[in-house]
Amino acid sequence: MRILVTGAAGFIGSHTVLELVEAGYDVLGIDNFSNSIPDASGNAVSLQRVSELVGKPIPFEKCDVCDVERLDRIFAEGDFEGVIHLAALKAVGESVAKPYEYYSNNLIASLNVIKMCKKFNVKNFIFSSSATVYGPPKSLPITEDSITGQGITNPYGQTKYMMEQILIDVGKAEPDWNIVLLRYFNPVGAHPSGRIGEDPRGVPNNLMPFVSQVAIGKQPILKIFGNQWDTHDGTGIRDYIHIVDLARGHVSALNRIKTMGNIGTEIYNLGTGIGYSVLEMVAAFEKTTGRKIPTEVAFKSLVFYYKFLCDIAAVYCDPSLALDKLGWKALNGLPEMTRDLWKWQKNNPSGFY
Repeated sequence: MRILVTGAAGFIGSHTVLELVEAGYDVLGIDNFSNSIPDASGNAVSLQRVSELVGKPIPFEKCDVCDVERLDRIFAEGDFEGVIHLAALKAVGESVAKPYEYYSNNLIASLNVIKMCKKFNVKNFIFSSSATVYGPPKSLPITEDSITGQGITNPYGQTKYMMEQILIDVGKAEPDWNIVLLRYFNPVGAHPSGRIGEDPRGVPNNLMPFVSQVAIGKQPILKIFGNQWDTHDGTGIRDYIHIVDLARGHVSALNRIKTMGNIGTEIYNLGTGIGYSVLEMVAAFEKTTGRKIPTEVAFKSLVFYYKFLCDIAAVYCDPSLALDKLGWKALNGLPEMTRDLWKWQKNNPSGFY
């Protein structure tokens, strides 16, 4: 089964490509390098490392999926049987500061991919969605039946919600399509080899890459955005999931399509079902690495203002539907998440450079 993966060179994309290839899928990856790195010849450095890990070349094309003409050529030459659409701008706080860029990029890119699937009769579509579609949860844990689209606190989450609604409508109009919406919680860690991991450009937007950069000396201190949230220790709680487990979720979704034939539109949470606070994540990292992470509580910066606008005290999911239907569950806990993150950071202090 030949699969097109958009956003293939990024953190989630590179790990997903690796899991797909190891599961026997034929993959073409595309990316515009907005959040990843090319080498001198224009190939994706992350996918070159994936190639080393799997022992075979990973076909790759540079492509911005907002460029519909370029995307058309790739589909025309690709003979794809399915698409995993990961490409998107993805920083929650940045989306509050740059709403136009997020709405235009994420919606146009996704609509272009859907248009090409329709044109070239590609009927298997897996979409990279997000827990942000739920907005502030009325109860925990969050299930797939929890309310979406109400109280979403940032443009990034709005784009994911809008694309879910579009794809649900596409599924109604195209009953022979198989559409799977995967709602990610908080991916962390790295591949156990230490060869691929998260390599943020500039200052990390997410907690654990920032923690690991403090540990390696690239950042001086971890600023905790608030210690008065309505949680047991005052810091925000999230459902952190090992990136390899998240990547395996895409393989499980494709396997279900292959096994079942026609599934219509299905939605799954990908998380562990366990919420950890910021302080608990820092403590787990310190325990794994033996390194003390200096912290301070930040309240006054513009960055905090944007962070505060879009933050929620606690979010974690019920992942049991994915276990029931996909046969998928998270296999790694905090020790593996922090161990693999630290191995990646130690082995690659400057990321992929």
